[in-house]
Amino acid sequence: MAEKQLLCVALDGAAAVPAAGPAWDDWRIHVAPGLKEADQALATRPFLVGLLLAPAKDGVYAEIDAFLHRHWAMQWVGVFHPKNLESPACRGLVNDHFCDFHTAPIDPLRLSHTLGHAYGYAALREMPEAQPVAQRDMALRGYSPAILRLRRQILKVAGAAAPVLIWGESGSGKELTAQAIHAHSERAAGPFVPINCGAIPANLVQSELFGHVRGAFTGAAKDKRGLIESAGGGTVFLDEIGDLPMELQANLLRFLQEKTIYRVGSTQSIAVDARIVAASHVDLQTAVARGAFREDLYYRLNVLALDVPPLRERKDDLVLLANHFFSLYAGERAPRVKGFSGQALHAIKQYDWPGNVRELINRVRRAMVMADGRLISPADLGLEAPLKRTDGEALEGVRLRAERGAIDAGLHRTGKNISQTARDLGVSRMTLYRLLAKHGIHC
Repeated sequence: MAEKQLLCVALDGAAAVPAAGPAWDDWRIHVAPGLKEADQALATRPFLVGLLLAPAKDGVYAEIDAFLHRHWAMQWVGVFHPKNLESPACRGLVNDHFCDFHTAPIDPLRLSHTLGHAYGYAALREMPEAQPVAQRDMALRGYSPAILRLRRQILKVAGAAAPVLIWGESGSGKELTAQAIHAHSERAAGPFVPINCGAIPANLVQSELFGHVRGAFTGAAKDKRGLIESAGGGTVFLDEIGDLPMELQANLLRFLQEKTIYRVGSTQSIAVDARIVAASHVDLQTAVARGAFREDLYYRLNVLALDVPPLRERKDDLVLLANHFFSLYAGERAPRVKGFSGQALHAIKQYDWPGNVRELINRVRRAMVMADGRLISPADLGLEAPLKRTDGEALEGVRLRAERGAIDAGLHRTGKNISQTARDLGVSRMTLYRLLAKHGIHC
């Protein structure tokens, strides 16, 4: 059997690491004599399991709490002096961060079982997110056919100089798409200037986009460059271009045709070398038909068109995205929350996500703070369990309940001994670990 890597954080110094005999079998031990050294070790290599040997003295729990909060994704086993566990601070630390704990002196056989159990869970939860080399610098994550097609299109349009028009529902990732176009273009070293055309007050839009000269209007005390001018050598991203007032659409059309702008209050043209990438969540052709958008501007912008798929068309990416956002916002989570239950992941895959990626982020962040258990449930996400509509689905529900009941009974009968429970159920340890994760059972 290959050696497993164990980080042993010995807060009373390396000499405090016990000769635990069989507990260390099949493990390669890396000893860190303090939290600083443990941070350094974790910065250089990943560990699935950590063993923390708490010091005999009190007063260090805040530092340990901060350390474990930083390294939440590991499975931690603690060893504490019995007297320390009388402290509410110590008990809170154990409850929030450790999958199991022992009291000193160590029982080698029991510790061996605990470390193996922790490693089984950690290996089950490990979900590498390696992407092909050509895609690692794209923030658009996923492997669904829709997102892979979009990535290929981005690489094609990035090499051109023509304007790009991106269409997609609100929250689907239009700005990330624009950023990826810029990052893979010859203008990547230049500025990327995002502008939300619907967020700028109507009386300030022209000045914000094109700038103004001193005295152009009340309050214009000095010359000011506009956002388009500030994007010289780079890319201007005009989000919600359909909200741009008609009178300013003519100015934008002039810029696209001549690559020059006029600041408000000036008759002198200024050459600006910037690429335009525009986006809209409304159908601009329909806006043209009803007279709300200039037809000539539409055709100037719609040279290279991209469609960003809504999240409901990316079902294969949902679990990856949920776990990514959990890791991204891990600093906000309640310390005890370690991930998603199997039921939560099922609910995520069944939901249609009308608010797209933005809604997924909001629900995950809220659940990370508000969840009561160690694993986020469908209720924490605000997602009700899908209704069973057919006899086949109803039968599946009965089967799942029976499966969970057998696992619960087996764990109770063996005192949560994973190896014995697996033997009793006639499955392998790894299959049992998968079933525990599937049913959200933590032991």
